[in-house]
Amino acid sequence: MRAAIFFLGLLMASSAAVPVRADYPDRAVRVIVPVAAGGGVDVMARMLSQKLSERWGQQFVVENRAGAAGIIGSKAVIASPADGYTLLYTPSSLSLSVAVNKTAPYDVAKNFTPVINVAISPYALVVHSSVPANSLKEFIAYAKANPGKLSYSSAGVGSASHLAGELLKIMAGIDMIHVPNKGMNPALLDLMGGQVQVMFASVPGLLSEKSDRVRPLAMAEKKRSALMPELPTIDESGLPGFEVANWAGLLGPSGMDPKIVKKLHDEIVLILGTPDMQARIKTLGYDMIASTPEQLGTQLVKDVEHWSDVVKRSKMQQN
Repeated sequence: MRAAIFFLGLLMASSAAVPVRADYPDRAVRVIVPVAAGGGVDVMARMLSQKLSERWGQQFVVENRAGAAGIIGSKAVIASPADGYTLLYTPSSLSLSVAVNKTAPYDVAKNFTPVINVAISPYALVVHSSVPANSLKEFIAYAKANPGKLSYSSAGVGSASHLAGELLKIMAGIDMIHVPNKGMNPALLDLMGGQVQVMFASVPGLLSEKSDRVRPLAMAEKKRSALMPELPTIDESGLPGFEVANWAGLLGPSGMDPKIVKKLHDEIVLILGTPDMQARIKTLGYDMIASTPEQLGTQLVKDVEHWSDVVKRSKMQQN
C-alpha cells in the first residue's frame, strides 16, 4: 500500500512539473512585415491580423522590419522560435532576394514553414503613349526595329518589375535599357512623364492613376486578372510561359507544429471567404489565391529556380 501511494505521488509530481499546453494562441502573436508601412502588403497584413485578433481573442501585432529588400525582416523570423508566435507576412521578394544575391541570405525550402499564399498583385506591361503599339506583337516589332532606343523603368535593381523586364528581353529577343528607380510609384511617374517608354507596372498603381499618357498592353500573369479582365496576358499574346507573380503570403520559422499551421491556414481561408475581406483585398488591387501550405512551398522553390535562371541568362550583376 505504501509503495502504491509513493508511486501515485511521483506521478502527480511529474504531471505537475509539465504544464498543460493551452490552445494556440494563448498570448500575443507577432506578425513581421519585411516592407515599409503603408503599402498593399502591409495593409493586407494588418487586415488579416485584425480579423485573427477578433476571432481568436489574442492580439496579432504587425511589426514592420523593412530593409535590404526584405532580408532583415525575414531573417528575424528565421531566428525566432518555431512556436507559431512569430510569423512572416511577405511579398514574393522573399524568393527574389535569393535569386539576385551571390550568396543566398537563406534557403526558402529549409528556413521557413509555409502557411498560406493569400493573394497576388498582378503586373501589366505598359508603354508611354508615344510608343506606336497597341498590342504585344506590335510592341515587339517596334522594339526590334529600334534596338537599344527604348528604356524601361523599375522599382529598383533586383525588384520583380526589373526581372520582368529582363525576362521580356530574353523571351522576345529585344534590347532595352534598364532605368532603376526607388520604388514603384516613382517609376510609374517617370513613365507617365516620358522619361522612359516601358514598364511592368502594378495594376493597383495603374487603376489609381488612370492616365491617358500610358497604355497597358498585356498582363504578366498566366491568366487574366479580375481587376483588368479585358487585358490579354503576355502568355496568350505570343510569349507562352511568360509569368511574373508578385504574391503576398504567410510563413513561419522552420519546424512549426503542423497542427498550428493547419489552424492558421484554415482560419485565414474562412476570413478570406467573407465578402467584406474579398472586397477589401480587391480594392487593394490583389487577386485572391488562398493556397494550401504545400502550394506556397512549391511556389517558393519554383520562384527561386525561375528567377535565378533569368538572372543568369540576362547576365545581371548580382549583389
